[in-house]
Amino acid sequence: MRAWRASVGIGVTLVFAGLATASTWAQYPARLTHPQPYAGQQNRAISSFSEEELTDLREGRGMGLARPAELNGYPGPAHVLELATELELTDEQRRSVEAIFSRMKKAAQAAGAQYLEAERAVDVAFRSGNTGPEEIRALVRRADSARAEVRIAHLDAHLETARLLSPEQRRRYAKLRGYEAQPDAQHHHRHQQ
Repeated sequence: MRAWRASVGIGVTLVFAGLATASTWAQYPARLTHPQPYAGQQNRAISSFSEEELTDLREGRGMGLARPAELNGYPGPAHVLELATELELTDEQRRSVEAIFSRMKKAAQAAGAQYLEAERAVDVAFRSGNTGPEEIRALVRRADSARAEVRIAHLDAHLETARLLSPEQRRRYAKLRGYEAQPDAQHHHRHQQ
């Protein structure tokens, strides 16, 4: 009797599992008729980028690429200049941060242009309809290397800017930007200065 009840229990479980699976698959074709997330993007100048992203790369903007520095106590030059009054920058600090920003922007624009060209090459390869895995791998590696250079330009500027500021200015910066350092992070930064 126990064996019979166990087999009935297993059978009922399998029936419910089958119904759940059938229900999921029954909805699948309906999902295909709804707009897809990439619809309309096939006409982009470079498939990987929106117009805003293209502009950001051309103009040398950060696009969040330096977030690890920014959120861990290494201020970016653009935001330091925006907060110059609140941070009480000296004239010398302001000039130095302006120079860092200028170098960063120039380097990021140059690297951004290479990144855009590399991503365009990936598009061209796929559009040709005549590409293979080895070619795509090489093109993607080239694009990712160019992206790394964009990121490095921004991260270097954060490192350089942080060295110009006093510990108090860095704490004030974090507070003004809305992310005061945690006690462990403050301890870590004190030892690095």
